[in-house]
Amino acid sequence: MTDSIEGIQTSEKIAIVGMAGRFPSARSVAQLWNLLANERIGTRWFTDEEMLANGVNPKELADPNYVRAANHLSDMECFDAGFFGFSTREASILDPQHLHFLECAWEALEDAGHMPENFDGRVGVFAGSGMQAYLPFNLLTNPDLVEEIGMFLLRHTGNDKDFLTTRLSYILNLQGPSVAVQTACSTSLVAVHQAAASLLSMECDMAIAGGVTVELPHRHGYKFAEGEIQSPDGLCRPFDNDSEGTVFGSGAALVVLRRLEDALADGDDIRAVLIGSAVNNDGAQKAGYLAPSVDGRLSPLPSPMFRRKPSAISKPMAPAHRSVIRSSSRVFLRSMVRAALGFAGSAQSRAILVIWTRRRARPA
Repeated sequence: MTDSIEGIQTSEKIAIVGMAGRFPSARSVAQLWNLLANERIGTRWFTDEEMLANGVNPKELADPNYVRAANHLSDMECFDAGFFGFSTREASILDPQHLHFLECAWEALEDAGHMPENFDGRVGVFAGSGMQAYLPFNLLTNPDLVEEIGMFLLRHTGNDKDFLTTRLSYILNLQGPSVAVQTACSTSLVAVHQAAASLLSMECDMAIAGGVTVELPHRHGYKFAEGEIQSPDGLCRPFDNDSEGTVFGSGAALVVLRRLEDALADGDDIRAVLIGSAVNNDGAQKAGYLAPSVDGRLSPLPSPMFRRKPSAISKPMAPAHRSVIRSSSRVFLRSMVRAALGFAGSAQSRAILVIWTRRRARPA
């Protein structure tokens, strides 16, 4: 069976059948969409009193370069421990990233309409997390706790990146591949790529893919430094001539994937269809380790997926990494223009960029 994407069989496509997430000022995917539709941003600016109450050092706060903005999760400390079989004490020594990941994974499966105990097939998990800051900041600073629990168990029971996915697989009895993916800012997209490959190779019949990060200490601002990636005013302006940096934040986002033919057969609510993906690295073909590269962004394009003729509704996409800095925005846009001109060899092709922030957006 084929459709309007020339030469691509339905059996080669992946359906997104479920989604869940937590974002600054948005507790769900639907709330995030409403935030964007109403031209709002999730960033919160704190008063000095609030910053001090959140534990910011007065000396740090007095620095003129200290920016009192954060993309935080309002319920970062909350977790339904009993639902997942944890005692309150057990939950207290788990990294908040792991906790939010567990809850989001359950919500994503609910959204897909496929709970593990009733699903006839293997479920894989492909995901990654941010720095495991809870261990050094909140646990290792308590010597009595370290002596009582031990370093090995503190690390292995839910504070190491390596155990993010396998903890979920254990709790929900998911018996497909369970892979921790760590590629820095591209982690979630690479997780989706790997999950799709696992589905197409029949290693699993459904997959959860995505990522989570929780900044610690939470609800703190940051110190702006000239020439670095963080914004001087707490505003993020991607693809804007006034772009000067980003604001790091916390959140989680997961999708549930199935082979398209299986999703169609079961009458799943299909949100989107993935027709292919590719992963690369630009090596040393750039000005520096943190610099972007035009050719590096284009190198996956010779893959078979990108040589096929797109339909009117197909949307080639790419992560807009570092587009919050003026020079990097130009690099990204140059690479996407070249990609659009060469996509499927058609002069009529066009790249579609989804911009997640607006220049004049207001705080939520």
